[in-house]
Amino acid sequence: MKNILVTGGAGFIGSNFVHYMLERYPDYRIVVYDKLTYAGRRENLKPAEANPRFAFVQGDIGDRAAVDAALRQYAIDTIVNFAAETHVDQSILNPYVFTDTNVRGTHVLLEAARAFKLERFHHISTDEVYGQVPAPQRSREGDPFEPRSPYSASKAGAEHLVYAYFVTYGVPVTITRGSNNIGPYHYPEKAVPLFTTNAIEDQPLPVYGDGLQMRDYQYVLDHCEGIDVVLHKGQLGEAYNVATGVETHNIDMARKILDLLGKPHSLIKFVPDRPGHDRRYALDVSKVQALGWQSRHTFDQALEKTVRWFVDNEWWWRPIKSGEFRAYYERQYAARLAAGR
Repeated sequence: MKNILVTGGAGFIGSNFVHYMLERYPDYRIVVYDKLTYAGRRENLKPAEANPRFAFVQGDIGDRAAVDAALRQYAIDTIVNFAAETHVDQSILNPYVFTDTNVRGTHVLLEAARAFKLERFHHISTDEVYGQVPAPQRSREGDPFEPRSPYSASKAGAEHLVYAYFVTYGVPVTITRGSNNIGPYHYPEKAVPLFTTNAIEDQPLPVYGDGLQMRDYQYVLDHCEGIDVVLHKGQLGEAYNVATGVETHNIDMARKILDLLGKPHSLIKFVPDRPGHDRRYALDVSKVQALGWQSRHTFDQALEKTVRWFVDNEWWWRPIKSGEFRAYYERQYAARLAAGR
């Protein structure tokens, strides 16, 4: 494992993984392959651009010829697949693009991995494939999938393909299922960066429903370390949950953001919930911990680092929120905010 193609490497988690791997492994070459959709941004890779062990290829994972060309040009031996449409709300608005990218795109990459006889195909998945989990239950890697949104269904479908290619063709695969990530370069359609940037601008924080949904928020670099451990120590054909093992109510997350910024709780506005909103995700992480990994940050530490990054990097998020994002925000939240309380 020396020449790694990171698909979706200009996105949130992918770009953090690129920076982590370049720093952690001085002998590895990291090649980012990214379509540069709205959430994939070259600015996310700015710290890596001058590194001679970094390269960037703009391309679509659904384009087999372009994927093959990148594999050949850079003598790729490993694919780490972050490339995906990821936002549940966007999947409700436009579900077709999720199956096209997340399922068909993953299939194209698997075919390329098989043809080039790569050393590893590592697939990034999500805790949402399990569906909502009632307390005190925790999802284990062998539990059935019960996805409840077009996004999670597309990720579940992709995972089934990944495992099928391991069993049928012997493609050496591993899978990680991560919980909610927070940290630098997080596109502001997601709750933590949206609430943080709205609070900085003294705009309302639109909290879905009663705000009592529970999520396991992990710091993105902790997740990157977990992926690294599975890449190097994980068993082929296996999936591993990567999370802190601690859940937080969304309303508590919103209040903590406001407290960190010195803003009033009156900025919180409860708005109509999204359809089929999962109440709770919770992962059993004993399997990945047995490989020697555990989360380094508590939720409070991760949230503080994240909020401070957005305070210190307005150059990154202000152009996003003043551009095409504004049309999405109006479509998603204008009516909800008007009906909220």
